[in-house]
Amino acid sequence: MRKQEIDYILGKMLDAYENVSDLNITVGKSFQVDSSGELTGVELDPPFRKLTPFQTEIFALNLINQDRRQTEILLSQGSCDSSYELPGKARFRVNIFSQRGNYSIILRKLETRIPTFAEMNLPEAFHKMTEEKNGIIFVTGATGSGKTTSLAALLNDINEKKSVHIVTLEDPVEYSHPHKMATFNQREIGNDFDTFANGLRAALRQAPKVILVGEMRDRETVEIGLSAAETGHLVLSTLHTLDAGQTINRIIGMFPSEEETQIRIRLADTVRWIVCQRLLSKEGGGRVAAFEVMGTNLRVKDTILHGESEGKTYYEIIQAGKAFGMITFDDYIVELFGKGQISEETGKAYASNKGIVGRGIDNIKSSKGQATTDLGKLEVDKDYGKPAKKF
Repeated sequence: MRKQEIDYILGKMLDAYENVSDLNITVGKSFQVDSSGELTGVELDPPFRKLTPFQTEIFALNLINQDRRQTEILLSQGSCDSSYELPGKARFRVNIFSQRGNYSIILRKLETRIPTFAEMNLPEAFHKMTEEKNGIIFVTGATGSGKTTSLAALLNDINEKKSVHIVTLEDPVEYSHPHKMATFNQREIGNDFDTFANGLRAALRQAPKVILVGEMRDRETVEIGLSAAETGHLVLSTLHTLDAGQTINRIIGMFPSEEETQIRIRLADTVRWIVCQRLLSKEGGGRVAAFEVMGTNLRVKDTILHGESEGKTYYEIIQAGKAFGMITFDDYIVELFGKGQISEETGKAYASNKGIVGRGIDNIKSSKGQATTDLGKLEVDKDYGKPAKKF
């Protein structure tokens, strides 16, 4: 299988359906794409009903393109990450991994054009984030929830407005930022640096104002990231956590218990925003993002320092901070339902607190004159407790 054949197959997979986000190549299945959250087989000529181990291995080797380092990582660790460009059509983030002695491949489609805040319909708080001079901003969520795209839009907005030096540390480089007002230096793990911790340590000597760290994977990276934020840099990064409270707890949990107090103090001083996002199925096809946004204020700092307690949880603080650009997942989900972008079932399935979302949806339905229950006409049972009549 030559490169031209691989490019042809990838092109056919991309064109097979709308809203294709991932390409899936697995032994025993046909070529598949993830379209609007569902895996669907792709018809090719000649047909590939069931891919063989040899076919997926040849496909993987072509995507690695004789890169010795990637080949060694794949053989020693069982998986490797790289990027691949389909000229004129798309770029991909590639993960090749071993399963039961065979190789599987997942290609995540990367948009070639960097989206704007307006196109992504991001919360108003993102505009405030671009004005931050230092500290840490975390964008969190499950794999494939759009964290990288949101950060790309954030960096693009800074690029449009500020003449600053921006260093990115990525695995791999996903969006290629042109030089506008800002100056970009984008570094890729493996090719330009070996670990996020070492790349971040080196970035402190490269005179940046903004540093993007692809992912806070370990304690050392978090520690250097905190140091960078404390010394006047704006640090942007991601974590695989589901909400703001879990993000704080995950970072604290990376450190030994005897350092907990010190880490809480450092987090309280450096965290500026925590944005969590989830992708929901959209009415009429496609997907739409839901956000939880927590900014920093005195109540947030106090809760980071002393932990959550009754009446003082991150959820309650975010609810009370709507005027400052904060919003909970549940309120955002109710707003999406009110705009007709998601169904009631989808909203309740992704809710953090189903009771709050249920009441919000019922309020919207009742305001539109729709029924909020399937119960029929209710009446008082006037014979309740009375002896049964004898006939």
